[in-house]
Amino acid sequence: MATAVSTPTDKSDEHEEAAPQVVKLDPALLVRDECSAREHDTAPDEKLIASVKELGVEEPISVRPRPDGTYGVFKGWRRAQAAQAANAAEQDGRPVRLVMAYVREDLVGRDGWTRFLSLVENDHREGMSERDTLRAQELALIDMTDVDRRTAAKALGVGRNAAKQAKAAQKLNDATLRRTAAAGMDLEQTAQLAEVAGVRGAEDRLMRALSRDHAEGKGGRGHWDQEMALLRAEQADAETRARAEEELRAANIPLLGRVPSYEKDPSRPLTELTSGLGNPLTEDNHKNCPGHSARLDDEHRPVWHCADPAAYGHKVRAQPKKPKTEEDEHKAEERARIVACNRAWKAAAGPRQEFVKRLVRGKTLPDEARLFAQQILMDLPRFYGKWADKQRTQTVALLLGAKDPENDSASETAASFPKNRLANVLFAQVAAAFEDAIREPKQFDTARMTHVYLWESPDRLQAAYLLLLESLGQADDGSYQLSEVEQQAVASHRPNAAA
Repeated sequence: MATAVSTPTDKSDEHEEAAPQVVKLDPALLVRDECSAREHDTAPDEKLIASVKELGVEEPISVRPRPDGTYGVFKGWRRAQAAQAANAAEQDGRPVRLVMAYVREDLVGRDGWTRFLSLVENDHREGMSERDTLRAQELALIDMTDVDRRTAAKALGVGRNAAKQAKAAQKLNDATLRRTAAAGMDLEQTAQLAEVAGVRGAEDRLMRALSRDHAEGKGGRGHWDQEMALLRAEQADAETRARAEEELRAANIPLLGRVPSYEKDPSRPLTELTSGLGNPLTEDNHKNCPGHSARLDDEHRPVWHCADPAAYGHKVRAQPKKPKTEEDEHKAEERARIVACNRAWKAAAGPRQEFVKRLVRGKTLPDEARLFAQQILMDLPRFYGKWADKQRTQTVALLLGAKDPENDSASETAASFPKNRLANVLFAQVAAAFEDAIREPKQFDTARMTHVYLWESPDRLQAAYLLLLESLGQADDGSYQLSEVEQQAVASHRPNAAA
């Protein structure tokens, strides 16, 4: 007959609010608790079973009472199974071996906290898979009160979005999860890798960025943030192209692919063609042609083509034929470089503005930031005056930490800052002016009366702003790094550049 014998204990723990009893339980009464964190590799090995046969279960397990009179094991399920196996193997009439157990009646109905306690124990033991850990974190933190969630998150060393991050990270396969754990990725970084895993080379690129952050030994993640910004931009670019391709498929318009250099491409853009009578061809008057098709340009907009003008009675506009030259190839390479640098420049704004927000929301603004803002406000450079005239407040509100920068008043958000943080507010305003000024990579330079790319030649103040943030990021344990395209921009403005 199954028995449960109470045994006194003086063991206490800050999480065990109800001073749980330690009792001796018949292993036949034990079942796996549905909130046990370990879901894989739960069976005991032969070594553990042999030990239990000889010595019994020396460390108490933890259980919750169940309505049917059994006990759900959420800590020590492998030991409980070993005891069951040991009893089943006894054939000489010896009495049933009992198992010492903490009976946690206070956890009945508290599934989230039960899963958390199981996770904490199993996470400190070898053999629990990364996927089980993530799954347990997700389910435990979701199924908790706010008070329990804050305590659990602090104990696990994770942030307030840990449940969502754990769910996202589970999209990665087991091999990738093992590599991320071995490399020292935290939960947020693992979830971010899952977010961009579809971008070719994402894992290798993030691993290199993580390695660079670790090598600097400051605990920051500046290189990681910049690489993530680039990957997100590339992913967004790929998604834009995929949408454009899907729209063409939905309209039954063929998308022309690349033609190998050794083959002749019979297609022509409509801008180079006329009808048989010499009239211009457009999307509208050509759409009924069997050869109506498209290619996507660098910004994924359709460029309308005829797949075979000769076959469908179109004429090629008269124009001198130009053989492809080495100069044409250089132009194509330069165009690709411009597209890549423009995308990287826009992507770099995300990590940069997040860092400025952290500076502005901090208790103490670094002196270098205060002095920089003071200089701009006193000198009133032309770009700052032009920015002020435009009354743009969304970026200021964003940098001040407004929940809805598009609609929240920047002045009201600033008013919530304590009086001793006026410098923080002023720096946010100056930074907003710079952010709006350098938002677009291509700008018109009035001094040189020509268009320039900021990633090639920012002006003196723009470079000073970027160099200031780089310096402040390094001082803040490497929490912010300039991206590659920003480093390229400021290279000639560094103090030792002339040397």
